[in-house]
Amino acid sequence: MKCTQKLFLLVGAFFGGALLTSYICPPSSKVEATRAEAQAAQAVTQNRITVLYDAFGKPSSMKKDWGFSALVEVSGKRILFDTGNNSEIFAHNVKAKGVDLTKLDFVVMSHRHGDHIGGLNHLLSVNPNVPIYAPKENFGVFGSSFPSSFYRRNQSLPPEMRYFDGKPPETLRFGTAWPQGKFTWVAKTTEVAPGFHLILLKGPWGVDLDVMEISLAIDTPQGIVIVVGCSHPTIEKIVEAAKAAINKPIHLVVGGLHLLPATDQETQRIATALHDTWKVEWIAPGHCTGEPAFSTLKETFGDHYLYAGLGTTVALGAKPVAVADGEVSLTCFDNDDLQTYRELARLSPDAAASSLSTQAVAMRSTNPDRAGEGVAVHPGASSDVGKNRASPELMH
Repeated sequence: MKCTQKLFLLVGAFFGGALLTSYICPPSSKVEATRAEAQAAQAVTQNRITVLYDAFGKPSSMKKDWGFSALVEVSGKRILFDTGNNSEIFAHNVKAKGVDLTKLDFVVMSHRHGDHIGGLNHLLSVNPNVPIYAPKENFGVFGSSFPSSFYRRNQSLPPEMRYFDGKPPETLRFGTAWPQGKFTWVAKTTEVAPGFHLILLKGPWGVDLDVMEISLAIDTPQGIVIVVGCSHPTIEKIVEAAKAAINKPIHLVVGGLHLLPATDQETQRIATALHDTWKVEWIAPGHCTGEPAFSTLKETFGDHYLYAGLGTTVALGAKPVAVADGEVSLTCFDNDDLQTYRELARLSPDAAASSLSTQAVAMRSTNPDRAGEGVAVHPGASSDVGKNRASPELMH
């Protein structure tokens, strides 16, 4: 009897202690719940977007550089969106993330700028037959073709002074740096697979005013998911075109918003318009969005802002979560992240759209927390750049 009583006392003490411990030391509810939710979503979802190339991100074996690339896995499709700035870095990051480039349904090249097409050589060395969608442009880097009637004839000239001896082919095709690539030129907004729309617009936002840019709009049960490379046509026009193509709410926007040349006031206007007017539910900005815009968008979207640095996987669903190295991303940037992004941004082609006064830069160097104050425009800047000034915080 005594042994039985002792046994009951020991068991009772064990469970009582466990109950007391769980009562006194509950998990840090919000953080732990969010982490658990993110890890669960990461484990079960097959719908996700993984950032393979960018200038900021949590510490990992991946290499940071200015540019953008993402692997989109939605509804059984595997789509590579852009290839970053440097072929070797792109190859390294793809390997570090364990991505198999031989298993792609198709590739989207958003536009012709080098920080989005730099990894094409590596891609084609691994998967030379993958279909590639690229913007159609006259004499574009992805190749082009158009009727030979574009030039005027002079029938009075002898054959040796005439193009093609006066008998040109009906269609002229123009070369590309990747002749082995299986390019399909996109001339208008097109649905390339059920629920997958390529939004083609001209890009007046930045220094290359004639660039044509493709954004990827995906029809999901929760609404439209948009992947953008640089948003040269402006993110508002892209959102508008995506809604016109699919006629659903905008659930999530991922990628570069090209707010580097925007003033703080313009950035706030755009952030508010995305949130209040266009009713974008979630946002995961990266690449050329810019540091001041990261801050403004986070403040505007609150807990519907997703950190999407290099190596981050955004698990899609009713409540998308951003996960890096198995943990949910709870913050925007740490100090190392900021320093790397600033240096790569300073050296990037996109910085050409932003000229700053020495005084403004010096002020930011001594007080980095004062974002977006004292912006000055370089006297040599074009009128287009002058109207859309960059925040000095980018240029430390």
